[in-house]
Amino acid sequence: MEALREPIILGCVAAYMVICILVGLWAMKKTHSAADFFVAGKGLGPMVVGLAVFSSTLSGFGFVGGPGLVYNMGMSSVWMVIVSTAGYAICFFMLAKRIRIMADVRDTISLPDIVASRYSSKSAGGWMAVVIILGVLGYLATQILAMSTVLQSILGSTEWFEGIGLITCAVISTSVLIFYAVTGGIIASVYTDLVQGAIMMVCGLLVVIAAAMAVDGGFSGASETLLTDDAEAIMPFGSLGLFGSIGWFFMFGVGLAGQPHLITKLMMNRKIRDNRIILPLSIAGYAVAAMLWISVGLVMRALVIQGNHDPLGLPDDAAPEFLAAYANPILAGVVFAGLFAAIMSTADGFLNIGAAAIIHDLPKALRGKPLKNELWWARIATVALTVFATVFALYARYNSGELVALLGAFGWGTFAAAIFPVVAIGLNWQRATSEAAIAAIILSLVFNFSIKLFGIAMPFGMDGGFISMLISCIAFIVISYVQKPKLLPADIRKAMEI
Repeated sequence: MEALREPIILGCVAAYMVICILVGLWAMKKTHSAADFFVAGKGLGPMVVGLAVFSSTLSGFGFVGGPGLVYNMGMSSVWMVIVSTAGYAICFFMLAKRIRIMADVRDTISLPDIVASRYSSKSAGGWMAVVIILGVLGYLATQILAMSTVLQSILGSTEWFEGIGLITCAVISTSVLIFYAVTGGIIASVYTDLVQGAIMMVCGLLVVIAAAMAVDGGFSGASETLLTDDAEAIMPFGSLGLFGSIGWFFMFGVGLAGQPHLITKLMMNRKIRDNRIILPLSIAGYAVAAMLWISVGLVMRALVIQGNHDPLGLPDDAAPEFLAAYANPILAGVVFAGLFAAIMSTADGFLNIGAAAIIHDLPKALRGKPLKNELWWARIATVALTVFATVFALYARYNSGELVALLGAFGWGTFAAAIFPVVAIGLNWQRATSEAAIAAIILSLVFNFSIKLFGIAMPFGMDGGFISMLISCIAFIVISYVQKPKLLPADIRKAMEI
């Protein structure tokens, strides 16, 4: 079977690409309106939504960027992943019922719609649309860079495609993504999530076993190797240190309730009581699949230190090289296909919320009504966003060597800083005002992008997104307390009291 490793892996990936095209064509027949394209008509079952929620969180960011971060800085990034399970509980407790009720009461199809309704402010909805567009570019670039990196690793290891460039791989993968996203919308994404989530729950466990068997002495041996080479990396806070890890702890724990690709999926289930199934399913799926994040990064670093594997060209190569070299060929092929499914469906989710912000939310904020023929314009916006994000991803890689996970952390931080106070706190606190919401959004963008663009070093290695989230939350609460409370519309008040 080892002799057929490359054909098996290529066959699995090629089969997945074909499946993507078929799913897109199938979903296109079910997509008749903007509501179908953006929120699947609010009619999905709990199994589909549950797997879609965790799959959209743990995608290229987790399966490519996560092992790369562990390889690069030891246990620091584990603080991203272990707190996200608690983050799901926080998100569902604060938002699940209210978001779904408001989606029905006000017939909303996007997060800016929810914000505009909650604060009775088109401006607040418009600013939320701006946040989503900017954050989508960073996070979508993460998915495209991860997809291109994996495809380059797979094709570059064969005689037929040896030396293939990252740009070529980006063109191939984004061409499939564009077709898949334009034809199927969010319906294609969530049904791919259903298959991908099931695959990654099973294969995540199998990859952990393969990782333990790949290094001398298993995980104990890997830990001893890292302890001897760099004791700080294997300590609880890794090379980033205590405060840096705590920053990630809060940004990825609490900040999960500020991720629009996850929040939007809370509007898609048929019944509110389905959340009793969706939440535990999401947590269980994420917890199992996330073990791949930790195990592969540690084992690949140990293998390199032991001299059993060549040093990686980039930390982001950790997962692709491990699967290509150490996993059973069939397992590697299935995981690679599942990985592409995770990246493709998550990218489609981001394209949906980004396209909605461009053609639905911004026009409503600026001219009081959305564009005519929204479904057609949504598909045009999807293509434009994909092309722009691809250029941004390649620029980030070639200009600064940006890692997938760090690019993803920036997108995550952009969303968390702007959306958590306005949505998660705002939907649970009737005193919150529209002026406070707008101020929090603007401050979060100014601080987050200034820190990123000007390379401002944060104290104690803390992430800029965490600092921006603290500032926006403080501003949101203070301004709301200073202002006189406003009477909310009766339907919004009742939804918030549930």
